[in-house]
Amino acid sequence: MYLQNIYNKRKKTGRAENISGLLMALIPVVGFALFGFIPLVIAIVISFMYIPGRGDIANGTFNGIQNFVEVLSDPMFWKSIGNTLIMALSLPICIVIALIIGYLLTKNIKGTKVFRSIYFIPYVCCAVSVTLMWELIFNQNHGILNSWLGLDRETAIPWLTNSDYYLGVMVLIGVWSGTAYGIVLYGAALTNVNSTLYEAAKVDGANSFQSFIHITLPAISPTTFFLLTTGIIGALQEFVRPQILGGGGNGAGPNNDGLTIVFYLYRNAFSYDGTMGIAAATAFLLALMILIVTVINFKVSKKWVSYD
Repeated sequence: MYLQNIYNKRKKTGRAENISGLLMALIPVVGFALFGFIPLVIAIVISFMYIPGRGDIANGTFNGIQNFVEVLSDPMFWKSIGNTLIMALSLPICIVIALIIGYLLTKNIKGTKVFRSIYFIPYVCCAVSVTLMWELIFNQNHGILNSWLGLDRETAIPWLTNSDYYLGVMVLIGVWSGTAYGIVLYGAALTNVNSTLYEAAKVDGANSFQSFIHITLPAISPTTFFLLTTGIIGALQEFVRPQILGGGGNGAGPNNDGLTIVFYLYRNAFSYDGTMGIAAATAFLLALMILIVTVINFKVSKKWVSYD
C-alpha cells in the first residue's frame, strides 16, 4: 500500500511536469504560427492575386502567375539583384579581415580585451544610427570626408549621389559594420584549436605559414562556413543602409544603384497602388533564392569544412 501511494504520487508529479513542459513548449510554437507560418501562407496566396490599392486584400482577385511574370520581366528587379550582389562583396572582405584581426588578438598583445570591445562596437550599434553616421561622413555638402580632403562645395566629391562612388561606399560601410561579429567568432574558434597539432607540425619542420594553412584554417572551417552562410542570407536581405542613404522613402540612390531586392519588395508593397501581389511574388522569389543558395552552400561545404 505504501509503495502504491508513492507510485501514484510520482505518476501525478510526472503528469504535471509533462503538462507544464507541453505548455511552455507551445509558447514558441504558437508564436511561430501567428507571426511566421500564417503570414507566410497569406503571402503565398497574395502572390497569386491582384490586390487593388495598397493592400485591399478583401477585393483581391486571382490572376495566376501574372505577378511572377511581371516581376521577372521588370528590369528594376534584375537591377536590384545586381545591386544586392555587388553590396554582398563586403562579405568575403569581412571574413578575411575578421580572420586576420581575430588571429592577431589571440597573440600576447597588451590590451587585447580593450581591442575586442572596440572592434565589437559596430555590431551592437543600431543599423540606422550607423548609417546616419556614415551619411555625415560622405555627404557632399557638409560631409567630414570632403572637408578633411580640403574640398569646397564646388569641388566636393558626390559620394552618395554619383554612381561611380555609391556602391563602393555601400561596400565600405558593409565591411565596417560586418567585420565585428566575425572577429568575436574567430577569436573563440582560434583559441579552441588543439595546441598539440601545432607542436607536432613544428616537430615535423612546418613553419608558421604552413601550420596556419594546414591546421588553423581546417580547424576553424566550421566557423567560416557559419559566417558565410548567415552572411549570404543577410546580404540578400539588405535594406536599411541603401534606404537611408538613398534619401529615405522611395529614394534608392543615384540611378537606383541602392535598389536591393528587399527595397524593391518594399516599394511595391507600400508605395505603389495595385502592386501588393507583385511584392508578395518578389518575397516568394527571394525566399526561393535564399533556399537555393543555402542548399548549394551546404552541399559544397562537404568538400572543405572539417568537423574533426
